Amino acid sequence: MEVGNNRPSTPFNEGFDGIHPNGITAGYFFSLGQPATGNIGQRAMTTGNLFDNQEPSATPRAATGKSAQTAPLATRMRPHTLAEFVGQRHILAEGKLLWRAIKADRISSIILYGPPGTGKTSLAEVIANATQSKFERLSGVESNVADIRRVIASAGNRLENTGQKTILFIDEIHRFNKAQQDVLLPDVENGTVRLIGATTHNPFFYVNSPLVSRSQIFELQPLTPADITTLLRRGLEILHAKADEDALVFLATACDGDARKALNSLEIGALTTATGNITRAIAEESIQKKAVVYGAGEDEHYDTISAFIKSMRGSDPDAALYWLAKMVVAGEDPRFIARRITILAAEDIGLADPQALVLSVAAHQAVEFIGWPEGELLLAEATVYCATAPKSNASAKGIWAAKADVESGRTLEVPAHLKDAHYKGSERLGHGKDYKYAHDFEGHVVEQDYLPVGKKYYEPGDQGFEVRVKERMEKWKQLLAKQRGS
Repeated sequence: MEVGNNRPSTPFNEGFDGIHPNGITAGYFFSLGQPATGNIGQRAMTTGNLFDNQEPSATPRAATGKSAQTAPLATRMRPHTLAEFVGQRHILAEGKLLWRAIKADRISSIILYGPPGTGKTSLAEVIANATQSKFERLSGVESNVADIRRVIASAGNRLENTGQKTILFIDEIHRFNKAQQDVLLPDVENGTVRLIGATTHNPFFYVNSPLVSRSQIFELQPLTPADITTLLRRGLEILHAKADEDALVFLATACDGDARKALNSLEIGALTTATGNITRAIAEESIQKKAVVYGAGEDEHYDTISAFIKSMRGSDPDAALYWLAKMVVAGEDPRFIARRITILAAEDIGLADPQALVLSVAAHQAVEFIGWPEGELLLAEATVYCATAPKSNASAKGIWAAKADVESGRTLEVPAHLKDAHYKGSERLGHGKDYKYAHDFEGHVVEQDYLPVGKKYYEPGDQGFEVRVKERMEKWKQLLAKQRGS
């Protein structure tokens, strides 16, 4: 089945000339029923408006000439209104908080956080078109403290002289260092500017806490295949191209929720095929190997290892192997993975299967001198073993409870009979006096005070080898009772 080209003659696309000058990074849509307007493709002056010399209520100025034709498809498809925006229904569905704030032009300081191609910059453009406030833009990559101060000074003058408010959009705000972010604090707090920050990094890690506390956080999710398909069909209209249905399905899935990647791949496919029809094979060549959304210093690093650990803890070897594969493909340090497996073996398996720790340490040591790609086999074996091993966190709970007592209570002194008695003069201090040597007693156990207060930190579980540990400890209780009765 082919889709594209056959546009119905309806008001929806009436007067559309096939070229829309605005673009979209994701979560967006374009209006076929409105004249092409806007020029976010041209970088705004640091102290100017996001859309060049836009007046507070003006529509962004139209891109003209070659700039509109040469801009990437994703850029030519940026939305102008909420009605044109595709995706992010969890925050932008009619009646939701952010939807109401945009409609009422009551945006407070917000931070838009999400993966690339999910609509952060596109949403900023929608807000710019909807607001009566002055809309300024800075870039976390290009701007400095002087730029920030200049925009804030202009905002203050504007507010005092005309009463007009200012919205400051900072793309990639996580790129600002602490000093740059600190410059914003007073004026965000007193309302001189309302901040819209966009970042692919978790703001709770990469944006100053005072700024986060003064802003509402909206997390954008990867677009669904259905959302991507909607955008791809609209993209075909702009490109005057066709595509097989299975090609669209492939692109909508392979892009990992990144609309920019899907639309740019669609454009490559359309421009490089003589027939103008994009087949599944052309779609596969156009998108090539997808990059795993993963970075060693970013959220995905921690989220993936968290899913990996929790899958092993939950005894799901299939899920654990998938998250392991994601880390392997993303180029994660094998030693880091091995360390996490070893920690899990001690914390979550413990004495239920002591071999888990042995195998994990062996895998850790072996991967050191084998490396990739064969090292994945060692990690896979350790992963499956730990995921399928009986589980117990009894020893982990024991040390956590003991630490809590040490940290919160009075430090206990070592009983005199347990103190070191191997040095000259220790006997005069009473060290070691009345100590009972366990090997001299039946079962190699003897009753004596090893702790000044009665505390129980370790309670063996009922899984795997720990069942035998529990039986052994019960036997010791019986022997101690026998010693007391004799």
